[in-house]
Amino acid sequence: MREYAAPLRDMQFVLRELAPLEEIARLPGCGDVTLDVAEAILQEAGKFAAGVLSPLNASGDRAGARVQDGEVSTAPGWRDAYRQFVDGGWNALSPDPALGGQGVPRLVSALVEEMWNGANVAFALCPMLTRGAIEAIELRGSEELKRTYLPKLVSGQWTGTMVLTEPQAGSDLSAVRTRATPQPDGTYRLEGQKIFITYGEHDLAENIIHLVLARTPDAPEGVKGISLFVVPKFLVGADGRPGARNDVRCVSLEHKLGIHASPTAVLAFGDRGGAVGWLVGEEHRGLEYMFIMMNAARFAVGIEGIGISDRAYQLALAYARERLQGTELGARSREKVAIVRHPDVRRMLMLMRSRTEAMRALACVVAAATDTARCHPEADRRARSQAFVDLMIPVVKGWSTETAIEDASLGVQVHGGMGYIEETGAAQLLRDARITTIYEGTTGIQASDLVGRKVARDGGEAIRRVIAEMRDVGGQLEQARLETLSAIAARLEDGVVALEQAVDFVVDTYATDVRAVAVGAVPFLELFGVVAGGWQSARAALIAHRRLAEGAPEAGFYRAKLATARFYADHVLVRAPGLSRTVVSGAEGALSIEDDQL
Repeated sequence: MREYAAPLRDMQFVLRELAPLEEIARLPGCGDVTLDVAEAILQEAGKFAAGVLSPLNASGDRAGARVQDGEVSTAPGWRDAYRQFVDGGWNALSPDPALGGQGVPRLVSALVEEMWNGANVAFALCPMLTRGAIEAIELRGSEELKRTYLPKLVSGQWTGTMVLTEPQAGSDLSAVRTRATPQPDGTYRLEGQKIFITYGEHDLAENIIHLVLARTPDAPEGVKGISLFVVPKFLVGADGRPGARNDVRCVSLEHKLGIHASPTAVLAFGDRGGAVGWLVGEEHRGLEYMFIMMNAARFAVGIEGIGISDRAYQLALAYARERLQGTELGARSREKVAIVRHPDVRRMLMLMRSRTEAMRALACVVAAATDTARCHPEADRRARSQAFVDLMIPVVKGWSTETAIEDASLGVQVHGGMGYIEETGAAQLLRDARITTIYEGTTGIQASDLVGRKVARDGGEAIRRVIAEMRDVGGQLEQARLETLSAIAARLEDGVVALEQAVDFVVDTYATDVRAVAVGAVPFLELFGVVAGGWQSARAALIAHRRLAEGAPEAGFYRAKLATARFYADHVLVRAPGLSRTVVSGAEGALSIEDDQL
C-alpha cells in the first residue's frame, strides 16, 4: 500500500476561504491559533501521519490485536507509535489549557483528525474515544473525578473508552442490564458484561478509564434508569498512580471484517466481587451524559469517513496514473495509455474527489460553528451556532460514512482485479470503512434523529435557515454570469427545491404518520448531505472564480476547484430530486407488504 499524503493544499483552502480560521481566531479563547500556527500544525501532523501512522496501517491489519489470559497485545509498532503520539502532544491538541491541553479550535483539530484516519483509522480510534471521555468527565464529573483522571487522559498517559452496549441490548440502550450497587464508602460495585468495546483492553497506556452505563438497584426501567460510572482498569492510589487491578477483564476480542489492529473487546465486570466505580453526575442521568461523548464521537466518526475517502482516492489516482492498459478513445495512436485517460476511470476518480472535498468542507464549516457555539460572546449567536451544529452532526456522520464506503468501493473498481488483492491496500480501506456507518448509531439511527429531533420537532426552522443560505450562494453564482457557475447554480437550485419539498413532507407528516416518514429517513439524510455538499462545493467555485479574476497565483488549483464543483453539480447534485421523491412517496412499497412476504 502506498503511504498516505495529507491533502494540505485543500485543507489550507478550507481554513483560509471556506471556514475562515481568522474569524474563529477573533473569538475569546481562540486567538492563540492564528492561520500561520494552524498551518504549521497541519504540516507537522501530515509528517507524523505519513511517517509514523501510515507505515503501520497494512502491517497492523495483517497482524491484528491478540488476547491471551485477558491481556491484549496490540500489533507490532503500535506501542512505539502511541508513545510518539503522546510525546508529540497530539493527544492534548484539543482539550482546555486549564487541563493541560493546547486548546486548539475544533476547526483545526478536525483536519488533524482527518489525517490520523486517512493514515491509519485503526490507530486513530483510541485517541478519539479518549477525547470523548475527557469531555464527559470535564462537563459532568465531580471535582475529585476531574483531579484524578483528566490530567492523564489529556496527556494520553491514560486512555478512555465508551462502554455502552450488551449482548441483549445492541443499539437499544434502554435494555442495558449491568448493575451498579452503592457501597458505604460512596463507590459502586458493577457487575455485568459489555460487548463491542473499542480499545477496551490494550497495552498502549498504563491505565484505561472506562465510562460505563449501568443501573442502580432502584432504577426505573428504560433509558431514565441508566447511570454513568467511571471504572478504571487499575484503581488509582492516593499518589495518583495506578494501583490494584480492578475487577474488569477482557473475555475475548471480536473477529472483525476490518480495523483488525483495533482491539474490540468483550468486557466482564464483577466476576470477583464487583468492579469499583464512581458515579458521574447524578443517578439516572447517564444516557444524557453519555450523549456528550456520543455527539462528539458521531462527528469524529464522520471525520473517519472523510479520511478513508481521501486515502481511497489517493490510492486509486496513483494506480490510474501508472497502470497502462488500452488505447485512448478517439485517438489515432494505438499506444497503450495510463487508465487515467479512460473516461469512465476519470468519472470514478472525480466522483471520489468531488465528494471528499465537499465532505471536508461541510465538516469544517460545522467544526467552525462548534467553536462559535462555545466561544462567541453573544448568547444569541452561540445558540444559533449550536442549533446548526446539532442539525448537521447526523449529516456529517451519516452521509460522510456512507459515502466513504462508496468511495472505497470505487477505489477497488479503479484498480480492477488488483483492487481485490490485499497487497494494493484498496480492499483494506473498503473493509475498514464498513464499520463507520454502524459506529455510534447506524445510519438509520442518525436519520431518525435528523428527521425527528432536528427537523420535525422545530417545524423545520433550523433547516430552513440553512436552505436560505444555500439560496444566497445560488444567487451569487448567477450574478457572476459565467456558464460554469450558472450551471452549478441551476443544479444547486434543483437540489434546494428537492430538499425543501422533503422538509415540507417531514414537517407535515411526522405527527400523523411517523412510519411513512421513517421509511424515507435515510434517503432524507442522503438528500440533505448531497445538497449540503453541493452548497459547499458551490461556495468553493465562487471563491475560485474570484481568485482567478484577481489573477491570484496557483491558477491551476483554482481551475481544478471550478471543474470539481461542476462535476459535483452534474454527477452528484442531480440525484437530489430522485431522493426527494423517495422521501415523499416511497413509504407504500415498504409498508404495504406483509411480514411473511418479505
